[in-house]
Amino acid sequence: MNSTTVDVRPGGETRSGTTAGASAAAGTGASASDASASGAISRKAVAAAVAGNALEFYDFVIYAYFAVYIGRTFFPVGGEFGSLMIALATFGVGFFTRPLGGVLIGAFADKVGRKPAMILTVVLITFGTLGLAATPSYASIGIAAPIIVVFCRLLQGLALGGEVGPATSLLIEAAPPGKRGFYSSWQIASQGIAVAVGGVFGVTLSLMLSPDQLASWGWRVPFLFSLVLIPIAIYMRRSLPETHEGAHGRTGAQIVGSVFKEHRRILVLGVLITASVAVASQVGNYMVTYAVQVLKLGPAVAQGSILMGGAMTFIFALLGGWLCDRYGRKAVNMLPRIALTVLIVPLFLWLSGAPSAVTLLCVTAMLAGLTAIFGAAGLVAVPELLPIAVRSTGLSLVYAISTSIFGGTTQFLVTWLLAVTHNPLAPAYYVVIMSAISIWATWMLPESRDVDVTK
Repeated sequence: MNSTTVDVRPGGETRSGTTAGASAAAGTGASASDASASGAISRKAVAAAVAGNALEFYDFVIYAYFAVYIGRTFFPVGGEFGSLMIALATFGVGFFTRPLGGVLIGAFADKVGRKPAMILTVVLITFGTLGLAATPSYASIGIAAPIIVVFCRLLQGLALGGEVGPATSLLIEAAPPGKRGFYSSWQIASQGIAVAVGGVFGVTLSLMLSPDQLASWGWRVPFLFSLVLIPIAIYMRRSLPETHEGAHGRTGAQIVGSVFKEHRRILVLGVLITASVAVASQVGNYMVTYAVQVLKLGPAVAQGSILMGGAMTFIFALLGGWLCDRYGRKAVNMLPRIALTVLIVPLFLWLSGAPSAVTLLCVTAMLAGLTAIFGAAGLVAVPELLPIAVRSTGLSLVYAISTSIFGGTTQFLVTWLLAVTHNPLAPAYYVVIMSAISIWATWMLPESRDVDVTK
């Protein structure tokens, strides 16, 4: 297998390639009018890049928070776990179009630029969210209801699969020297914001509405809220700088083929590294369902775990980005993974033995915090090892493949394991297995803090 050759200069981090002079020298095609003289991206541009990511992630994961009610609305299957498992399977369907989105939209960003691709993903997520919010129940229109829901999930997955590559590539390429990890960590932090907002909705609706109201129409409110914000996200993204004008002479197929042919080792290791992030994140998102179905806690307490998880993700993702700029990508990738592998089973043993609001929030905080730290380090390490001409495509593929294969199946698999084994520690054991695989892959990945990302 061919490995990527990296350009590491002794004595500190190299230029990140956003000034006109550096871009011209490196041949990246970044526009002088879009980059400041100092090479630092503006706060407004960072906000525009991550706002769309937060919105798309919010739309995607809000489904998981209300999976119990969505299952009863669209999938009237008998049994305690029946409709829930089908609803979660439909949640997982959205992950399987992520690789397609990664290929199509990631290559589009490498071919014509980051900004057009990032606007396209917001438009796609709009249609998926509108469909979910407006589709009548199974009782109203029959089999058409679940068919529409599945199609909307596919569309959402396509958009999110193509979102991470262009947005993260732009942040890395536009970041000032020594701050690539911190800037790209806003991608993970913005997902924490999305999770927290979803948690606020969940807690508020659980307190304000009766269970019947929540099941009937209350779960649709968070989806309708996001539709109001989508035009703002599109407007903000139109003002983004462009860090890569693209390779108009290459087709999308050539760009994708180059990733698989020339950078296969980074692609495989990146998928294995991101796999544990996907699994741990989805176990965190599953805590609402776990609290209600397994621990028999109230809906408001269960939704509170999402609020805690979102807040910890926001804080610790930024901490992880800062740490990996200071101490290197590899150490910050490794140590929190090892800590999670060691602690997750005792934490779930404590939670299942003494289920309460306190234990639920503590376990959720620990899971989300450690995942955010190594998630932020992994998100910057992989694209830094890919050349600018295929960076968006490569990262999109890594993210989409790992989340579709591992993240997309996590909630369904965990629900099945709980139903079959009746062992409340099943989610923890799955996290341990995936963490061990990712620790090995992280060890095999080169250090990338001092790589020149302009080439």
